[in-house]
Amino acid sequence: MYLWIVRHAIAIDRDDPECPADPDRELTPRGRQRMEREARGFAGLGIAPERIVSSPLVRAFQTAEVIAQVLRHPEVEITPTLVGDEDPRALIAELSRSPNEDTLLCGHAPQVDALIAHICRAPEPFTRLKKGGVAALECPAGIEGPGSLLWLQTPKQLRGRAGD
Repeated sequence: MYLWIVRHAIAIDRDDPECPADPDRELTPRGRQRMEREARGFAGLGIAPERIVSSPLVRAFQTAEVIAQVLRHPEVEITPTLVGDEDPRALIAELSRSPNEDTLLCGHAPQVDALIAHICRAPEPFTRLKKGGVAALECPAGIEGPGSLLWLQTPKQLRGRAGD
């Protein structure tokens, strides 16, 4: 099983006086535009998830929708276990109830980094995904792990792969 973990794209700044409540923070126009290019870079890597699963928070769901559109994936599933402060074990337990399908997860820091560490059996997080960044993991025995980190791509690297 392959697992791609994506941190949501650039959203409205919390300090912006127009900023809505945290769950409703949307991607900025710049964040959406960059994510479209990053998703094209993603496609150039040959990434083809069987499932795309997102946090219910607007900025993560919008990020997952952009990726799904570019990859021509039919739907984005939502799970509350991808909200930033959830224990990664809850997400793993939920996802392990279905077949070990290649899955793309879209969530928030610090949970995305904690999830990578948990799957890789590291004692503490060793990555710091940037907004729009992605980690690729291989999990031969399924999402329960152990898994191996195959690569990390920054948003800039992904945009560079977009070819435009």
